[in-house]
Amino acid sequence: MKSKDQLIDDLLTLAFAEDIGDGDHTTLSTIPAEERGRQQLIVKEEGILAGVEIARKVFEKFDPELKVTVFIEDGAHVKPGDVAFVVEGSVRSLLQTERTMLNIMQRMSGIATTTARYQRELEGLKTKVLDTRKTTPGMRILEKEAVRIGGGANHRIGLFDMILIKDNHVDFAGGIPQAVTKAKEYCKATGRDLKIEVEVRNTDEIRQALEMNVDRIMLDNFTPERTREAVKLINGQCEIESSGGITLDTLRSYAECGVDFISVGALTHSVKGLDMSFKAC
Repeated sequence: MKSKDQLIDDLLTLAFAEDIGDGDHTTLSTIPAEERGRQQLIVKEEGILAGVEIARKVFEKFDPELKVTVFIEDGAHVKPGDVAFVVEGSVRSLLQTERTMLNIMQRMSGIATTTARYQRELEGLKTKVLDTRKTTPGMRILEKEAVRIGGGANHRIGLFDMILIKDNHVDFAGGIPQAVTKAKEYCKATGRDLKIEVEVRNTDEIRQALEMNVDRIMLDNFTPERTREAVKLINGQCEIESSGGITLDTLRSYAECGVDFISVGALTHSVKGLDMSFKAC
């Protein structure tokens, strides 16, 4: 399995390939090879900055001679006019890395900003907001890092680092006891130590999951009232996650029921990027 750094390196290789192709012919035709210059990343919208460390990797991978001077680090609250960093070096390199860097910074900062807004709604409560697998193909590792920078927590990264038995798994396996038994047997046979979470749809399924000693129960599309009853029934026997159609307006009402986590697909699947620009200085 590839490491986080390897996945990021692969992503950047693809990003450069799709953007530059066989050459940035505008830059190559108008800018002399020896031309040197400086550009600064200017924030144009209030929010949480994310992606600075990835931006460093963008510049280093494309041209190790580019010099990056960072003024604002990941996780900082920023406002219009703030300068996050300055990059000096080959003008050709600056122009060819500009869009890849901005795409990443804007996307990650938008996710971090949205996550921070959700987590603020939970102030004073134990509940953490979680991301999901509803991410941009190829960019998951960056989008989940942005959630973490924004103050949220990561759910499983993919299908490999946790067992999440959802309704379809339950139905195809013949029920919760059968699915969980098979999952535990699989982990033992393959030498894997994976947490097991089960998605439940009603009180009967909660009881079945508890009898199987799972690590976490996901309450799928429960109302706050049903969630409160479920938390009382579970009574601390395992972690509890609420999921399904929970919005910023309803978030706190679920958290006040006593759940440990609330997963929100909107953190990554429909977020607006934070506006910023990369200008000569």
